[in-house]
Amino acid sequence: MLIGAGLPQLRGKMGKAKSYAERLFDFPTIGPLSSDAASQALSIPTQSQNVLWNADALNMVVSSTKGYPYFLQEWGKHVWDIADASPITSQDVQVATPIVIAALDESFFRVRFDRLTPAEKRYVRAMAELGEGPHRSGDVAAVLPKKITALGPTRNSLISKGMIWSPGHGDTAFTVPMFDQFMKRIMPELEI
Repeated sequence: MLIGAGLPQLRGKMGKAKSYAERLFDFPTIGPLSSDAASQALSIPTQSQNVLWNADALNMVVSSTKGYPYFLQEWGKHVWDIADASPITSQDVQVATPIVIAALDESFFRVRFDRLTPAEKRYVRAMAELGEGPHRSGDVAAVLPKKITALGPTRNSLISKGMIWSPGHGDTAFTVPMFDQFMKRIMPELEI
Protein backbone atom coordinates (compact mmCIF):
# COMPACT_ATOMS: atom_id res chain seq x y z
CA MET A 1 0.00 0.00 0.00
CA LEU A 2 1.47 3.36 -1.04
CA ILE A 3 -0.70 5.67 1.05
CA GLY A 4 1.47 7.23 3.70
CA ALA A 5 4.71 5.92 2.17
CA GLY A 6 7.51 8.28 3.06
CA LEU A 7 5.27 10.31 5.36
CA PRO A 8 7.72 10.46 8.30
CA GLN A 9 10.50 11.72 6.02
CA LEU A 10 8.20 14.25 4.37
CA ARG A 11 6.99 15.54 7.74
CA GLY A 12 10.62 15.95 8.85
CA LYS A 13 11.55 17.86 5.72
CA MET A 14 8.50 20.10 5.99
CA GLY A 15 9.43 20.98 9.55
CA LYS A 16 12.82 22.21 8.35
CA ALA A 17 11.41 24.19 5.41
CA LYS A 18 10.87 27.92 5.77
CA SER A 19 7.42 29.35 5.35
CA TYR A 20 6.67 31.75 2.49
CA ALA A 21 6.68 34.66 4.94
CA GLU A 22 10.06 33.61 6.35
CA ARG A 23 11.53 33.42 2.83
CA LEU A 24 9.89 36.70 1.87
CA PHE A 25 11.69 38.60 4.61
CA ASP A 26 15.01 36.79 4.45
CA PHE A 27 17.44 39.35 3.04
CA PRO A 28 20.82 37.92 2.14
CA THR A 29 23.68 40.36 2.49
CA ILE A 30 25.30 41.20 -0.82
CA GLY A 31 28.37 43.30 -0.26
CA PRO A 32 31.24 44.49 -2.36
CA LEU A 33 33.37 42.01 -4.25
CA SER A 34 36.79 41.15 -2.91
CA SER A 35 39.74 42.68 -4.77
CA ASP A 36 40.41 39.40 -6.55
CA ALA A 37 36.77 38.92 -7.55
CA ALA A 38 36.51 42.55 -8.71
CA SER A 39 39.65 42.16 -10.82
CA GLN A 40 38.24 38.98 -12.34
CA ALA A 41 34.91 40.69 -13.06
CA LEU A 42 36.84 43.17 -15.21
CA SER A 43 39.50 40.94 -16.75
CA ILE A 44 37.69 37.70 -17.57
CA PRO A 45 35.18 39.25 -20.03
CA THR A 46 37.92 41.15 -21.89
CA GLN A 47 40.13 38.04 -22.10
CA SER A 48 37.46 36.43 -24.28
CA GLN A 49 38.14 39.30 -26.71
CA ASN A 50 41.93 38.88 -26.43
CA VAL A 51 42.24 42.10 -24.42
CA LEU A 52 44.23 42.14 -21.18
CA TRP A 53 44.48 44.67 -18.35
CA ASN A 54 47.75 45.71 -16.79
CA ALA A 55 47.88 45.39 -13.01
CA ASP A 56 47.95 49.16 -12.37
CA ALA A 57 44.80 49.71 -14.43
CA LEU A 58 42.94 46.92 -12.60
CA ASN A 59 44.07 48.23 -9.22
CA MET A 60 42.90 51.76 -10.07
CA VAL A 61 39.40 50.58 -10.96
CA VAL A 62 39.10 48.18 -8.03
CA SER A 63 40.28 50.90 -5.65
CA SER A 64 37.90 53.51 -7.09
CA THR A 65 34.87 51.21 -7.04
CA LYS A 66 35.65 49.53 -3.69
CA GLY A 67 34.40 46.35 -5.37
CA TYR A 68 30.85 47.70 -5.84
CA PRO A 69 29.50 45.60 -8.76
CA TYR A 70 27.52 48.31 -10.56
CA PHE A 71 30.49 50.67 -10.47
CA LEU A 72 32.74 47.93 -11.84
CA GLN A 73 30.34 47.61 -14.78
CA GLU A 74 30.35 51.34 -15.41
CA TRP A 75 34.14 51.62 -15.26
CA GLY A 76 34.55 48.49 -17.37
CA LYS A 77 32.21 49.82 -20.07
CA HIS A 78 33.79 53.25 -20.29
CA VAL A 79 37.37 51.99 -20.10
CA TRP A 80 36.55 49.47 -22.83
CA ASP A 81 35.20 52.31 -25.01
CA ILE A 82 38.35 54.43 -24.40
CA ALA A 83 41.07 51.78 -24.78
CA ASP A 84 42.39 51.32 -28.29
CA ALA A 85 44.87 48.51 -27.64
CA SER A 86 45.68 45.65 -25.34
CA PRO A 87 46.64 45.79 -22.57
CA ILE A 88 44.27 48.30 -21.01
CA THR A 89 46.46 50.79 -19.14
CA SER A 90 46.18 53.13 -16.20
CA GLN A 91 46.14 55.97 -18.76
CA ASP A 92 42.96 54.46 -20.25
CA VAL A 93 41.44 54.36 -16.75
CA GLN A 94 42.45 57.99 -16.07
CA VAL A 95 40.81 59.16 -19.30
CA ALA A 96 37.63 57.15 -18.62
CA THR A 97 37.25 58.12 -14.94
CA PRO A 98 35.74 61.64 -15.43
CA ILE A 99 33.31 60.14 -17.96
CA VAL A 100 32.32 57.41 -15.49
CA ILE A 101 31.82 59.90 -12.66
CA ALA A 102 29.68 62.16 -14.88
CA ALA A 103 27.56 59.15 -15.91
CA LEU A 104 27.14 58.05 -12.29
CA ASP A 105 26.27 61.59 -11.22
CA GLU A 106 23.59 61.94 -13.89
CA SER A 107 21.94 58.59 -13.33
CA PHE A 108 22.91 56.46 -10.35
CA PHE A 109 23.57 59.19 -7.78
CA ARG A 110 21.06 61.75 -9.08
CA VAL A 111 18.14 59.32 -8.83
CA ARG A 112 18.96 58.75 -5.16
CA PHE A 113 19.50 62.43 -4.46
CA ASP A 114 16.18 63.40 -6.02
CA ARG A 115 14.31 61.07 -3.63
CA LEU A 116 15.57 63.00 -0.60
CA THR A 117 13.76 65.70 1.34
CA PRO A 118 15.65 68.94 2.08
CA ALA A 119 16.33 67.76 5.65
CA GLU A 120 17.65 64.42 4.38
CA LYS A 121 19.89 66.21 1.88
CA ARG A 122 21.37 68.30 4.70
CA TYR A 123 21.96 65.17 6.79
CA VAL A 124 23.80 63.25 4.05
CA ARG A 125 25.72 66.39 3.11
CA ALA A 126 26.83 66.67 6.75
CA MET A 127 27.93 63.02 6.58
CA ALA A 128 29.87 63.84 3.41
CA GLU A 129 31.60 66.68 5.23
CA LEU A 130 33.03 64.05 7.57
CA GLY A 131 34.22 61.85 4.69
CA GLU A 132 33.52 58.34 3.52
CA GLY A 133 32.49 56.97 6.92
CA PRO A 134 31.12 55.31 8.88
CA HIS A 135 30.41 58.15 11.28
CA ARG A 136 28.98 58.41 14.76
CA SER A 137 25.50 59.95 14.76
CA GLY A 138 26.75 62.48 17.29
CA ASP A 139 29.47 63.62 14.88
CA VAL A 140 26.89 64.18 12.13
CA ALA A 141 24.72 66.12 14.58
CA ALA A 142 27.71 68.29 15.57
CA VAL A 143 28.35 69.24 11.93
CA LEU A 144 24.79 70.52 11.49
CA PRO A 145 24.74 71.60 14.64
CA LYS A 146 21.67 69.84 16.01
CA LYS A 147 20.81 67.48 18.83
CA ILE A 148 21.04 63.79 18.02
CA THR A 149 17.45 63.30 19.11
CA ALA A 150 16.25 65.97 16.67
CA LEU A 151 17.97 64.14 13.80
CA GLY A 152 16.72 60.67 14.71
CA PRO A 153 13.65 60.75 12.43
CA THR A 154 15.74 62.00 9.49
CA ARG A 155 18.34 59.30 10.05
CA ASN A 156 15.62 56.63 10.31
CA SER A 157 14.00 57.86 7.10
CA LEU A 158 17.33 57.71 5.26
CA ILE A 159 17.86 54.16 6.51
CA SER A 160 14.34 53.20 5.36
CA LYS A 161 15.06 54.65 1.92
CA GLY A 162 18.27 52.62 1.70
CA MET A 163 20.48 55.70 1.45
CA ILE A 164 22.45 55.00 4.61
CA TRP A 165 22.76 52.11 7.03
CA SER A 166 23.89 51.50 10.55
CA PRO A 167 26.92 49.18 10.68
CA GLY A 168 26.87 49.40 14.48
CA HIS A 169 24.89 51.05 17.24
CA GLY A 170 25.09 54.81 16.76
CA ASP A 171 27.09 54.53 13.54
CA THR A 172 25.96 55.70 10.14
CA ALA A 173 27.45 54.90 6.72
CA PHE A 174 26.53 55.42 3.09
CA THR A 175 25.11 52.35 1.37
CA VAL A 176 27.11 52.97 -1.81
CA PRO A 177 30.69 54.12 -2.28
CA MET A 178 31.48 57.61 -3.53
CA PHE A 179 28.15 59.12 -2.44
CA ASP A 180 30.05 61.44 -0.12
CA GLN A 181 31.99 62.81 -3.09
CA PHE A 182 28.80 63.20 -5.13
CA MET A 183 27.17 65.17 -2.30
CA LYS A 184 30.09 67.58 -2.26
CA ARG A 185 29.80 68.04 -6.02
CA ILE A 186 26.04 68.60 -6.04
CA MET A 187 25.93 70.64 -2.82
CA PRO A 188 29.31 72.39 -2.63
CA GLU A 189 28.25 74.34 0.45
CA LEU A 190 26.95 72.71 3.60
CA GLU A 191 23.56 74.24 4.42
CA ILE A 192 22.90 74.53 8.14
